[in-house]
Amino acid sequence: MTLLVVGARLITMAGDGPGFLDRGWMRVDEGRITGVGEGEPPEVAGAEVLDVQGAFVAPGFVSAHSHLFTSGARGLGVESTLYGWCDSMLGLMSHASPEDYYWSSLHGSLDFIVNGTTTAFDFTDPRIPWEPMVDGAKSGAGQLRPLEQQTRQIDAKRDSGIRFINAASLDDAIGSDEEVLDRFGLMVDHVRAADPDFALGAAIMGAVQWSPRPNAAELEVAAMRRYGVINEAHFLETREAVELQRSKFALYRDAGALELGLIFGHFIQTTPEIIAEAAAHGGRMSWQPASNGRLASGTADIVRIREAGMPIGVGLDDQACTDVSDPWQNMRIGMYAVRAASGDPMAVLPEDVLRMATLGSAEVLGVADRVGSLEVGKFADFVVVDPRKPDMGPLWHPVRNYVLSTTLRNLVRVYIGGELAARDGVSTNPLASRAVEEVHRRMPAVAAAWGHPA
Repeated sequence: MTLLVVGARLITMAGDGPGFLDRGWMRVDEGRITGVGEGEPPEVAGAEVLDVQGAFVAPGFVSAHSHLFTSGARGLGVESTLYGWCDSMLGLMSHASPEDYYWSSLHGSLDFIVNGTTTAFDFTDPRIPWEPMVDGAKSGAGQLRPLEQQTRQIDAKRDSGIRFINAASLDDAIGSDEEVLDRFGLMVDHVRAADPDFALGAAIMGAVQWSPRPNAAELEVAAMRRYGVINEAHFLETREAVELQRSKFALYRDAGALELGLIFGHFIQTTPEIIAEAAAHGGRMSWQPASNGRLASGTADIVRIREAGMPIGVGLDDQACTDVSDPWQNMRIGMYAVRAASGDPMAVLPEDVLRMATLGSAEVLGVADRVGSLEVGKFADFVVVDPRKPDMGPLWHPVRNYVLSTTLRNLVRVYIGGELAARDGVSTNPLASRAVEEVHRRMPAVAAAWGHPA
């Protein structure tokens, strides 16, 4: 099938700039972009024509850091920073069954899509349940939950139609090195058995921060090499035990993880020396501004990190710690926080943060050949934003208006692979209504089992 999008304020994100085309058009064949241009569109016999009549057409967002299984746990731990919030949210989820995880993950995946995020790097909840802690020392006293607890989270993303990279912890508090590596391989196999157009890869949820193993970093590097996967670590996120957190940077550095493109998730409690060394050795970063504010974690030193040349992507993080998975809100929170901290309105411009949230995230994750911009050969994943519903007023600087003035009310359509995935905030997925029903039924039952009835 051929889809021809016409009459667009087209934001391609191609090249070094936003790639704005005022009277843009885009051709899609078999789910991929086969033509992009400005002015009079080509005539294509038999094509479905989508005339957006001056609406913005832009790449679907790429969340470089997400926990989609948390969609049924919003509003918890509001009075807490990271670890107290984890005790509340992950304490609840530790009582969930594999099917509870499936429906909450499906609910979260569809929520991302409806709100314009078409690709997500997603951390599945580890098979070792959460333990209350601050200084990072999982005891390993708990038992591994069944493999299905993990694989059903993968199945949910597959069934939602979102493109994803699935990350899992090594759960290294239990088992020998070989047992840990072999167990991780079961997740990798499950991801690679899915449609590669949607399952874009497997990854490690870096957890040196909480591992009791002295060789945790070396083990993660061994898994990266054995399975050919990337690694994103929650690192230097919270204000608690900052010096202990910083001391673990050397573990990743000495294990050779930086040279393999280790991604630092959050990366807030840094020092100039850590930033310089991470950038010099090939490290990358994922920035989660909304959740960093929600959890009072702080503001990442984006100015210094950019000056060091470190690639930066943007993630929406949890629905349970951003509460509304709104990528425009997330961009604005980040931009405003950096400007407020630096006193420099040029520190982050709207086009800068838009690039980080689309092509920049795709580059950090190693999938920029497939997603992140509207270019020939890539998947046709895009959003349609109507600047008149509600009206943004005159578009003095269209790309900047797109970042600064768009709300979810302006988002009228979401396409994945040239297929309509959501319209006016409603998913086209046949499982969408059931996902809502299941989450509303299951999560209160999980809370009651935990001893905290809803």
